Amino acid sequence: MTDAPLPTPRNSGWAHLVYVLRDNPVTLLAFTLFAFLIFCAVLGPSVVPYDPLQTNAAKSLQPPSWEHWFGTDQIGRDVFSRVIVATRLDLSISVAAVALSFVVGSVLGAIAGYWGGWLDAVLNRCLDTIMAFPLFVLAMGIVAALGNTIENIIYATAIINMPFYARLVRAEVNIRRDAGFARAAKLSGNSDLRVLACHIFPNALPPMMVQVSLNLGWAILNAAGLSFIGLGVRPPTPEWGIMVAEGANFIVSGEWWLAVFPGLWLMLAVFTFNLLGDGLRDIVDPRKRS
Repeated sequence: MTDAPLPTPRNSGWAHLVYVLRDNPVTLLAFTLFAFLIFCAVLGPSVVPYDPLQTNAAKSLQPPSWEHWFGTDQIGRDVFSRVIVATRLDLSISVAAVALSFVVGSVLGAIAGYWGGWLDAVLNRCLDTIMAFPLFVLAMGIVAALGNTIENIIYATAIINMPFYARLVRAEVNIRRDAGFARAAKLSGNSDLRVLACHIFPNALPPMMVQVSLNLGWAILNAAGLSFIGLGVRPPTPEWGIMVAEGANFIVSGEWWLAVFPGLWLMLAVFTFNLLGDGLRDIVDPRKRS
């Protein structure tokens, strides 16, 4: 007689993820939309019906139809193909910028919040200096000074987002560094670095996940805004901000689809990331796993 397989623990990572998605329909919708955007970013360039850079003057400024779902632009390029292909670039810029600001801001904020002293004072003054500027204007200045390349757009977006994580982590760590569980971990022989990384920092992740989801949307808007004013990605690269900027010149003459469809796709991405916050918070919150 063979032994029956052991049941999967209720608090396993997969079971917890399924529980969070089933418990909150809005979170399920957000993750579904997010999966759709990831599909467009990964497989979009392979499944679009037309080359996003291919021009055809004979089919310029055609309205949406079965042949061209989102119409064509002023030089005959398929707008639908360009919108889908642009998903990869915009998501890459957003994720890379937020990941960089998350890592750097978390490290600086955790160090300042745990040890305090002059490190805390210096960090606060630097963050105050960054946040004293209008953030989009600061991003414009950084890109204008360094050059409008994708790498510089990522760096500029990371710099303006870094204070949010540094301040949030500093506050969370500062509150918990003298908590009972932190003192118990210290008395058990753990080093300060291990206590900070393994016991205190995980408790700061839930509010940070909400900030991550918001910053992903802001990063996409920032990249699109820079492209809209000519400081972002250069044409003819498919990018939502460039497409909206080019299409804005044709709205008065009636070719509304050139700006509307890229704008709607941009709105969908930002809307998705704004909805993701609560779900990500519940997934990483240690208290939700009990």
